[in-house]
Amino acid sequence: MNVVDQADLLRRARSRTRPAAAEPAPAADPTGPAPLSHAQQRMWLMDHLGQGGALYNVPLATRLRGPLDPAALAAALTALTERHAVLRTHYGSRGDEPYQEALPATPVPLPVVDATDADAPGLLAAEAARPFDLATGPVLRALLLRHAPEDHTFLLTIHHIAVDGGSLPIVGAELAALYQAARDQRPAQLPPPGPAYAEHARRERARDTELTTAADSRAAHLAGARPLPLLRPVPPGARERRAALHSAPLAPGTVDALRRLGARHGATLFGVVLAAAFATLRNASGESDLVLGCASGHRADLRTTVGLSVNTLALRADIAGDTAFTAVLGQVRSALLDAQEHHEVPFDLVLERLGASARGADGIPLLSVSCDVVRPAEPLALPGLAAESVELDLGLAKFGLTLLVEDGPQPRCLVQHDRDALDEETAGRLLAAFAELLAAVAADGDRRVDELPGSRLTASEHPALTALLADPRVAEATLARSADGPLLGYAVVRGPVAPSGAELKSLLRRAVRADELPSAVVLLDRLPRLPDGTPDHARLPGAARPPAPGADESGPLAAVRTAFGELLGTVPPADGDFFALGGHSLVAVQLAERLRTRTGLPLTGLDILEQRTPRALAGLLATRGDERRAALARTGAPVTRARAGTVLVTGATGGVGAAVLQELMAQGRPVRALVRPESAHLPALDGVEVAEGDLADPDSLRRAVEGADSVIHAACTFTDHATDVAAMRALVDGWRGGPFVFVSSIDAYGRPAAVDVPEGAEPGPGLTPYGQAKLDCERILLESGRGPASIVRAPIVWGPHQRLRDQLRWGSTGALYQAALAGEPITLPDGPEWAGACWVHSAALARALGACAVEQPPAAGRIVNAVTGHLSWTDFTAELVRLLGSASTVTPGPDADRELRRPWHYGAETLAAVLRPGPGEDWRTVLAAMTA
Repeated sequence: MNVVDQADLLRRARSRTRPAAAEPAPAADPTGPAPLSHAQQRMWLMDHLGQGGALYNVPLATRLRGPLDPAALAAALTALTERHAVLRTHYGSRGDEPYQEALPATPVPLPVVDATDADAPGLLAAEAARPFDLATGPVLRALLLRHAPEDHTFLLTIHHIAVDGGSLPIVGAELAALYQAARDQRPAQLPPPGPAYAEHARRERARDTELTTAADSRAAHLAGARPLPLLRPVPPGARERRAALHSAPLAPGTVDALRRLGARHGATLFGVVLAAAFATLRNASGESDLVLGCASGHRADLRTTVGLSVNTLALRADIAGDTAFTAVLGQVRSALLDAQEHHEVPFDLVLERLGASARGADGIPLLSVSCDVVRPAEPLALPGLAAESVELDLGLAKFGLTLLVEDGPQPRCLVQHDRDALDEETAGRLLAAFAELLAAVAADGDRRVDELPGSRLTASEHPALTALLADPRVAEATLARSADGPLLGYAVVRGPVAPSGAELKSLLRRAVRADELPSAVVLLDRLPRLPDGTPDHARLPGAARPPAPGADESGPLAAVRTAFGELLGTVPPADGDFFALGGHSLVAVQLAERLRTRTGLPLTGLDILEQRTPRALAGLLATRGDERRAALARTGAPVTRARAGTVLVTGATGGVGAAVLQELMAQGRPVRALVRPESAHLPALDGVEVAEGDLADPDSLRRAVEGADSVIHAACTFTDHATDVAAMRALVDGWRGGPFVFVSSIDAYGRPAAVDVPEGAEPGPGLTPYGQAKLDCERILLESGRGPASIVRAPIVWGPHQRLRDQLRWGSTGALYQAALAGEPITLPDGPEWAGACWVHSAALARALGACAVEQPPAAGRIVNAVTGHLSWTDFTAELVRLLGSASTVTPGPDADRELRRPWHYGAETLAAVLRPGPGEDWRTVLAAMTA
């Protein structure tokens, strides 16, 4: 078994549709903003709740050999977006409601980067994994790697909100035709594009009443169903969704035999595979009543439209052990036909009707398992060129478990799983059982289910409290049953790199059975205790307790219950469960926005999903209010205008920005933090002035900088270089003097000829678009001449912040991390020349930035570097393998990724004193924190 590409599952997906009835005409103005379709809204919510990232990126990589015309390819990409407005659409929100609006067509950039075969995988993986900003767009980007004059790799990455599996053949065919037309300098011979996707969204929303009624029927069909007991609970908040996709070959003739079996019983190959998946999971779990999901694609009237028209179908079957497999096939076939009859009913509406029963008591979603038949990925073929598909593994999973059969020249059986939801050993045994069962029913479809291959699989067992107390970072812990039933964990943490509640729950998932996992781990400053020293469960946040005699429900609890009632139609009891009350993801976002506005306290949709009850949420708000009051006692009263000496910090929700806030607050300096309204709660924000804004909103940047005495500009999109440059212009426009510190990157040096790179050296060749954007921003600032400006170029930033942990998985370090995580062989550069990473600890960088944000900064008018140290790839990889418990072998060789051949040492004399590592800032300690 080996880990194979996960990201191409979408583009391999088959479209199983039925003709749809004509839809009513939309009533809205077709030229203005449009509502999101239900499928798009799910993508938007995942992004808004912090569960997007690269998970919904759709990368298509193709090796092209022959005389490629890059200019014609760039023109074809631009023409493609002109034809299909959904490919140039951005997704904003007005009040509680999201909307979509097409942007004017502009040239699509096509960066061309020279790369060897060894360099290519890392460059492609990094580009494919870069997140999109749905609020600003674009949702499509391209990259061209040049290996030789007639040898290229073309990568097209599109966000899933704009395409699905049925859209990709349209994109491929039109791109080929548009390329040929641009190359030949003639108009493209293409029919008019299909109906605009925004019109489909309007039509679908016009039918919401009808669809909601139909959703009631589908929800009734699923009433009483439970999630697959094999899966472990995962937190409702942001998580890594690390995936593995294991494969086993199927013997020659197996797929053809399965196809013949289906034909004899009026079923497709997919129907047979789906029945086999039900049988496999029945034997593995011991449960007969199971629910699996599958995809239903484009409707007949949207077959020529690019857009996200896929829906999820939930199939329920009750499989008895003494039933013949052919009878199971008939049962599953009927369930599939019934579901396809209702394929237009958005699954999100069904989930809303299910309410709390859409999840198990331990938080596992009802629909956590899916099944499909896929085909090998097709390349993006261009005329006159030999095309070969290139696999890309983003290592991410949308479902807890997916069972697949690949129907192609070399058929195979696949099991994909979220590493947090299922362990590797169980997944491997499940794969073997699935493959053996497929072979068995291909040979004899009349065998009884309980006679087919496969055995009962059980999860590992370990009590949650013991696991919590075994963590050295946990000082105290207890478990308590909340009023609405779910078990809650409570912990008091310690140490300089204290874990979050979500991190502790993530660790518990690997240590305890699913039925022993608390639904959340709440962090406390101390455990409330009774006189005898035992924990006082009645005083824990979210615990059930009667109100004190004569007490009225005022303060945060009253505000929370009122907001619940406004959005859910009825004021809930203090311990009412959010999901049982009819709450869902969009309501969570709306509720957080409403409470954030009314209380002035940080709150997100993830907080709503994790706390679930008004009482627990009120406890969280009360805790954050206490933290803010304590911070104000240290820093002074809240202000409505900038205090003397105020430092504006952009990027306050990022890893660098959070460290800067902590450093400045420790110095007692007044701080104004630029944050998005929906940004996740950071304790470092308590006690600071908050300016709501965004890099894509120049007016908000000008307002934020007004009145500030100093600026530390740490924000960066990483992906939209034009937005980064425009943001710098806006900040400089609003800046009226005083120190301005810009956090740049050593990428602005390119690939210097000299190994030792002094501060401010001229850039060498090989500048990336990211490095060029940093240079452009530096130039704008230095040429403004309005005050002491300092450019601080930073390398890789390491620290305990979650954003920095994510960045460890990007680029060169990300390729090594993923290989070590998968236990794959790792090749490092050979030869006598040193190669490694230049890095800086986030706390040290924060000290350096703070030292430059003074009246007479040491780096005024200059470019300086902020470097903690230089670490060889040999030492880095050895430690990574040790920390991850990896089986990877590490050897030097000439085929190492070119990006790993980094021999440079960067001088950092100017800020050396403040960069000197403090306790816990050595590389081993910080790597341990980032991989925990």
